[in-house]
Amino acid sequence: VLQAILQCRTQALGGHVDGCNTCGHLRISYNSCGNRHCPKCQTTQKERWIEKRESDLLNTHYFHVVFTLPQELNKYCLQYPIALYNLLFKASSDTIKTFAADEKHLGAQVGMISVLHTWGQNLSLHPHVHMIVPSGGVSRAGFWKPSKYKRDFLFPVKALSKVYRAKFMEGFRQLLTSQKQELNKTLREILYQKSWVVYAKQPFAGPKQVIEYLGRYSHKIAISNHRLLDVNNQTVKFTYKDYRSGGQQKVMELSGVEFLRRFSMHILPAGFRKIRHYGILASRNKPKLRTQQMQMGIIPKRQQALITWQQMLLQKHGIDIEKCPCCKTGVMIRLMSFEANAPPLALLHQARQQALNIA
Repeated sequence: VLQAILQCRTQALGGHVDGCNTCGHLRISYNSCGNRHCPKCQTTQKERWIEKRESDLLNTHYFHVVFTLPQELNKYCLQYPIALYNLLFKASSDTIKTFAADEKHLGAQVGMISVLHTWGQNLSLHPHVHMIVPSGGVSRAGFWKPSKYKRDFLFPVKALSKVYRAKFMEGFRQLLTSQKQELNKTLREILYQKSWVVYAKQPFAGPKQVIEYLGRYSHKIAISNHRLLDVNNQTVKFTYKDYRSGGQQKVMELSGVEFLRRFSMHILPAGFRKIRHYGILASRNKPKLRTQQMQMGIIPKRQQALITWQQMLLQKHGIDIEKCPCCKTGVMIRLMSFEANAPPLALLHQARQQALNIA
């Protein structure tokens, strides 16, 4: 993964040459690595994922719920990442399902979109899931049943925390047993004495705000390039929010080795799904979701053919990558591709002439 990020958009991955059909201007572009942990390769995947989610929105409010793990479990997350992160997904989603199924709280099947994040602002290990939940669900009769608490809260947070802790601890005990380990008595007491952090943020104003949120969180990585202040042969300096100081922005400087160590803790196992859908928002329940949308008078947005990243850049940001940046009138045309390293100068001269001949 680190090698892929290092080589991203460099001559090591090859690329292509575009030429203007009016002035002959040449542009060499190097290929992206496409790795999901790369800070430069998330935009296209994010926009396409969001476009698919737009057709699944319901005409209701949505809650943002966060489930976290105590730091005492961090070493187990490093030792058994797949098992622990799967358990985090399962315990949190089962908790919401349990409360939703209870007539006292709702008595309906809800839907959830869960996104796993494993980092804190300073790149420490801080596994948690961000969950988007509609404020209601589908009743046994097949009709929409709104939340009893309306916009005040989804379910009682303290009760959610206790049930979530119990579900996770049961799964954690089973995991240790399968690994021929026992849950240390001291650790068990610490985990049960702690209040496991579960909090629900204020509901979104509407479906549009949900999409904006998903855009920020769905394909987020441990640290983005805009937070990097300085990188040299010895250290890396970056900004972070210190939530213990009221979210004050501060600067942290780490050795290069320590920075890479922290970043590497957030590289997920190959094939691990960090975004998951449950209940009426799961793929297998699409017919039920469409029925609810019809009852709400929603006409789902039709899925269109995937557009190219060039078209997406133009639609979302107004940047026409196919227009010549030099003369502003010509069109950049793909002239040649290359596997690795920049093409020889002689080939570039030939490519320029080819572009002008096309004109």
